[in-house]
Amino acid sequence: MGADDVFPIVTTADLDRLLAFYTETLAATEHYRFPPEGPPAYVGLHIGAASLGLGHDPNHQPTPGSIVLWFYVANCDATTTLIRQSGGLILEEPTDQPWGERTARAQDPDGNSLVLGQRAQSPDQQDV
Repeated sequence: MGADDVFPIVTTADLDRLLAFYTETLAATEHYRFPPEGPPAYVGLHIGAASLGLGHDPNHQPTPGSIVLWFYVANCDATTTLIRQSGGLILEEPTDQPWGERTARAQDPDGNSLVLGQRAQSPDQQDV
């Protein structure tokens, strides 16, 4: 018997701050909140076809670098600017990679590692 699905859950002591970061900066949409009334203990997000959970633990002490979340974005440079403006830290500026993608490395406000990937264009999509 195998798994049907998997999604990461990021734990934070400041759920409101992290929720705002992912919804406002990376265009995540909230699809689930528990409890439905009052301050949430858990929020489920959709980012494209993927899911990400945010869990609240007021005593949580983040350990940066223990997990990396990779986000494909339409424009790596513009998203890097948004992350910087939203309180995130840019660790590596956008760089073209040998495999054709453009990537940058960042941290969310809790120090969780993020990679921003802009998919490689196929030869018929490239400017001439």
